[in-house]
Amino acid sequence: MTLDAETSARVTLESEAGVAILALNSAASRNALSLAMIEAFSGRLDAIAGRNDIRVVVLQAEGPAFCAGHDLKELTAHRNDPDRGRAFFDKTMRACSALMRKIVDLPQPVVAAVDEIATAAGCQLVASCDLAVAGPRARFCTPGVDIGLFCSTPAVALSRNVAPKQAMEMLLTGVPIGAEAALRIGLVNRIATDGARADARTLAELIARKSPRAIRFGKKAFYEQREKPLAEAYDLASAVMVENMLADDAKEGIAAFLEKRPANWGG
Repeated sequence: MTLDAETSARVTLESEAGVAILALNSAASRNALSLAMIEAFSGRLDAIAGRNDIRVVVLQAEGPAFCAGHDLKELTAHRNDPDRGRAFFDKTMRACSALMRKIVDLPQPVVAAVDEIATAAGCQLVASCDLAVAGPRARFCTPGVDIGLFCSTPAVALSRNVAPKQAMEMLLTGVPIGAEAALRIGLVNRIATDGARADARTLAELIARKSPRAIRFGKKAFYEQREKPLAEAYDLASAVMVENMLADDAKEGIAAFLEKRPANWGG
């Protein structure tokens, strides 16, 4: 996907030493997921997926919110369409769902750094990332019920991260939870003492020092096996382990371990 300057500015990308910093950069809209924002985000992920020099991605946001979910003003404007907005609503929901799947399917791990509120599809975004670090002011909610709109698509990612009753409480009440509660239910991995960005970067740098080939094998297999019955999950995981063992990085890593030296990853 080729992005024009205006579109690409909505989501910025910088990379250094194997870590990419992907930043939502539409503070005026509280980083709401308009179609333009989704397009920009998706384009950045496409670019990252093909880059071997990027081993881990940190997703952060500028402004007063991590992500405010769908752009309700944009959605409401299309109620005046001849079909009352059905086609636009369908296009938006499908595009957003595809974006969330793209994060899961990305070869590189994605670490969310959340310092402010993540609402509805913004909470879905956090849940779709592989790891998440929360700052002390971070809050998370799925408040669609407050406006007559159950957060059904955010529920997909949320229910795959936290226990069903915890997910349903968030979905049925819309009440925000803080960083401590998010950690307790498994929505985030840790709470940063100050801001989330530094801790997320440290975590990303740690992962970036591991075998990139093993990480790519592992991330893909993790999500694939999770959706399968136990026997099928083990069959898939066993086959992946065999392919991983035959990869050059595994050969080098095991040799380095036995020879008590640092590994030289080929990637």
